[in-house]
Amino acid sequence: MRLPDLEAWAIFAAVAEHRSFSGAADAIGLSKATVSKAVARLEAHLDQSLFHRTSRRLALTESGRPLADHARRIVAEATAAEEAARSAAAAPAGRIRLAAPMSFGLTNIAPIVAEFLAAHPAIEIELHLSDSRVDIVAEGFDVALRIGDLADSSLRARRLCAIQAHIIAAPAYLEQYGEPLTPTDLGRHRVLGYANLPGPWRFRGPDGADLSIRTAGPLMANSGDALVPSLLAGLGISRLPEFIIGAHLATGALIPILKDWSPSATALHLLTPPSALRPARVEALIAFLTERLRTAPVLHSDDLRESAG
Repeated sequence: MRLPDLEAWAIFAAVAEHRSFSGAADAIGLSKATVSKAVARLEAHLDQSLFHRTSRRLALTESGRPLADHARRIVAEATAAEEAARSAAAAPAGRIRLAAPMSFGLTNIAPIVAEFLAAHPAIEIELHLSDSRVDIVAEGFDVALRIGDLADSSLRARRLCAIQAHIIAAPAYLEQYGEPLTPTDLGRHRVLGYANLPGPWRFRGPDGADLSIRTAGPLMANSGDALVPSLLAGLGISRLPEFIIGAHLATGALIPILKDWSPSATALHLLTPPSALRPARVEALIAFLTERLRTAPVLHSDDLRESAG
C-alpha cells in the first residue's frame, strides 16, 4: 500500500489558495523550487494536471478545483489533530475566519466577537459580513452563521434558535392603501422585497393551512436595512426580522400586520466544514457563539411586539 504524499497535498492547497507558486512558497516558508516540485510530484501521481500555467496567470484546472477542496480539508484536519495533541492547558490561539450576514453581523455578532476577543487575547478573528452566501470550504472559513433554510450539503450544521420575522408597514402606508386582512390581499399591495429570499411569501393560517403568495413592488434589495427607509416613508409593506425593525416596532413607526398569519419559520444556523476535527480556537468560538445566541433577547423576546400593539 502506497501512503499518500501529504506534504504535496498541503503544498498544493497553499498554491491553490495563493494562485501563485512564489506566493505559496513565501507563505509556508519553502523555496519556490520545492513548491513546484511537490505539485509536479502530485500531478504525476494523480496522472492529471492541477493548474493551467501561463507566463502571467495560474488557474486551477477542471480536475484541480475539486481536488483543491480536498487538499484544504486535509490541511485543516492535520492542523486540528496537531492542536488536539498539544497540552489541553494551553490557551487557544491563532486566527479564525468567521462569516455572518451583514445586518445580523453588525447588530448581534460584532458585540459577541468583542466579548470573545477580550476573553481570548491570543485569538484573532477575521470577520466577513455579507448577505451573500459564502462557500465555506472553497473560501476557507472556519465558521459561518446563516439565517434561513439550508440546502443539503456536506457541511456540519447546528440550529441555534428561531428568528422572529414580521410583516410590517408604516401607519402612513396603511392610511393610504388600507390594511391587508389576509395574505391573498398582498397581491394588490406594494411590497418591498428582500432579494436574498426570492420566491413566494409563505404563511401558516390560524386554521393551520399553508399559503404561498407572490408579491411585487417598487423596491427589491439584498439588504434588509436598505428597505427600512422606504418602509418608514410609507412606500410599501415588507417582511423583516425583529433584529432589524424591533426599535421601529417599539416606537410605532412600523406596525405588524397579518398577525393571525405566521410567516414561514426561519432559524439561525451555525455551519462548519465537514470535518469533525476542529482547532481548539474554533471550538472555543463555537461554544461562545452558541451560548450567546441561544439566549439573545432580541431573537426571542415578545416585549417589542407587545409594546407595539
